[in-house]
Amino acid sequence: MPKRHSEFEDMSDCTILKRGRPQASLLLAAAMLAAAAPASAGSAASAQPASAAGGQAGELVAMINAYRAAPGSCNGETAAPVPPLQAHPALARVRIGPGTFIEYALEGAGYAAEQAEAISVRGPDDAQAAMNVIQQKYCRILLNTRFSAAGSYRDGKEWTVVFARPAPPLPSAIFPDWRDAGKLILEGVNAARASGHTCGDQHFPPAPPLSWNPALAQAALGHSEDMAARRYFSHTAKDGSKAAERTRRAGYHWKLVGENIAFGQHTPQQAVASWLDSPGHCANIMNARFTEMGAAYGIAAEKRSGIVYWTQVFGQPR
Repeated sequence: MPKRHSEFEDMSDCTILKRGRPQASLLLAAAMLAAAAPASAGSAASAQPASAAGGQAGELVAMINAYRAAPGSCNGETAAPVPPLQAHPALARVRIGPGTFIEYALEGAGYAAEQAEAISVRGPDDAQAAMNVIQQKYCRILLNTRFSAAGSYRDGKEWTVVFARPAPPLPSAIFPDWRDAGKLILEGVNAARASGHTCGDQHFPPAPPLSWNPALAQAALGHSEDMAARRYFSHTAKDGSKAAERTRRAGYHWKLVGENIAFGQHTPQQAVASWLDSPGHCANIMNARFTEMGAAYGIAAEKRSGIVYWTQVFGQPR
């Protein structure tokens, strides 16, 4: 789930300001419906071999595609055909239990999703009965064109279908060098500074462009890679350091320093847009006292998950 934090430190008065609020760009939802026939322990469905249950669950995606091809109606209204869903084996491996975050379940199954949703029904004895209930209750989800892939599984008399749209290519595939991604962030920041921007309730007039600083970029890279490797999200690194100390270690002697971090966005442009949409981060971007910037990203070791950590560091040298 994409998030953002900002940090500001001014050596002249030792003031630190932190603001952060999460933003959800990955659509998460789980619906549960108890059908007329209650599930029972030791039922025939529960006793089936896993391969048989899996085969029946796999039939659901084919049935859903048949419905998408000729839906006829949905909730009493005429419905137009929509493209078929790809039956993706990774989505059939997803397991969603009580309290499960769907993004973690998808990550565990090796599927990087931009949007995902799961629906479950309990009670039907076979795939056709499950499809009848799903079509009656969730036809709008079945016909949703946001999704391009699906997978299903069965656990006893509980049938689950996972719908998803794959995430865009990782930055590592789009930007072979982190500096290229960082300079695209700089480009977006300078575009905002050139025109002025309203951050929450505060309007900032145009500000001079920032210049790229290699030391600030190294500080940003180090923190992004550390967050990605250790899977945390904070201005305070696992070694206890904050942006001020990390920039000094990188060889930058600052009079003023600030930092924005984010994770979950898939491109530099998305990261900049996310920061500009948050007053605290936006204020760092528009702060006319900053004159230099560096930015970078780090990717979690499980690259297939698509979890990207972004850092931009602002500075004014002594």
